[in-house]
Amino acid sequence: MDARVLRLPGMRRVRQFVRAVTEHVTAADRRHVKAVLPEKAWPLFAAMHPADQCHVLHVERTAEEMADEASLTREERALLARCALLHDVGRVKGDLNVVGKVFAVLMMHGLPSWGKRMACAEAHHLWQRPGHALYVYCHHPAIGAARLRGIGMEEEASIIEQHHEPPGLLDTPVLRILKAADEQN
Repeated sequence: MDARVLRLPGMRRVRQFVRAVTEHVTAADRRHVKAVLPEKAWPLFAAMHPADQCHVLHVERTAEEMADEASLTREERALLARCALLHDVGRVKGDLNVVGKVFAVLMMHGLPSWGKRMACAEAHHLWQRPGHALYVYCHHPAIGAARLRGIGMEEEASIIEQHHEPPGLLDTPVLRILKAADEQN
């Protein structure tokens, strides 16, 4: 297969979808996460949809490889690992499953003005679920940051709430690597 095909933006989404429906978190993965995260953060990780748990594990592995080239301090590497594993805690099981994410991606990339109008913070009724999926898809960095602040993880929260922002000159090395690793996965 031509290597250029693998770099198409849509191919990343196809790879994400295939991973979401075929991969699962292993016992070794859970032990690794528990070794990296403080105990108070485990419930936030555990509340994520299993597909998101697999995704953040991939992001963490990619970020670790990137950190090798970036000459990060031990503290920065530990912060990066925590941020990678927690960057999607704004999406929990029941709010945004695989089908909801596919819907949200298609809407926000194909019909963004409709998607923004449909988005709703609450889903009290079945017909509100698509709008809620759109809301969570768009606002999960802020939702996750609020959850992290709620358990006293301010430094991680300040990085995670920016992880979908365009690259900036003031981005810290940890944020820059998190954005790049997330983009690759």
